[in-house]
Amino acid sequence: MGLEIKYIEGQTPLSEEEMEGLMISSITTRGELNEFEQYNIEKAIEWTLGLKITPKQLLSEKFIKDLHKKMYKDVWKWAGVFRDSEKNIGVKSYKIVVELKNLLDDAVYWFQNNTFSNEEFAIRFKHRLVSIHCFPNGNGRHSRLFADLIMQKLYDRSYFTWGKENLNKANETRKNYIKALQEADNNYFKPLIDFAKS
Repeated sequence: MGLEIKYIEGQTPLSEEEMEGLMISSITTRGELNEFEQYNIEKAIEWTLGLKITPKQLLSEKFIKDLHKKMYKDVWKWAGVFRDSEKNIGVKSYKIVVELKNLLDDAVYWFQNNTFSNEEFAIRFKHRLVSIHCFPNGNGRHSRLFADLIMQKLYDRSYFTWGKENLNKANETRKNYIKALQEADNNYFKPLIDFAKS
């Protein structure tokens, strides 16, 4: 039968080729896919807990890819690999490497010069990262975990709470999250920072 996905607002549809990268053939519903992905993500979070990493290592293309791979490697063959398809959001696929390098260079500067508060730095980074949309899927969860790691590894602060709900469900919390992302698109980051802390 294969997997049939009904997408909700803000989710990125996968191409047929990307769908073929599903490693667990018994998955047939969005709910099952979410469960397997969540289990894989929890293992990735466990991996990050004991991780000793320098700011330079964290703010690198290698770590961006490694984290995505850890989050999805048991579910998708393309985990940790930049997309080569075009999506409804994100930069053109051929621009990913350049845009990501610009973001990482900016982030190193922000960190070294205390350009923003630690919360705003983490959220600005998350927003730019998800706007680039490096991977075929999982960019939202990846960018949120990355913001959490900025807080934890660079500033020794707690993870954000992200509305305390599953953001993969079409509910009021997700609507608020999407709205806050849209505000950030217009360079107004307070709603997204407030949401991350809610």
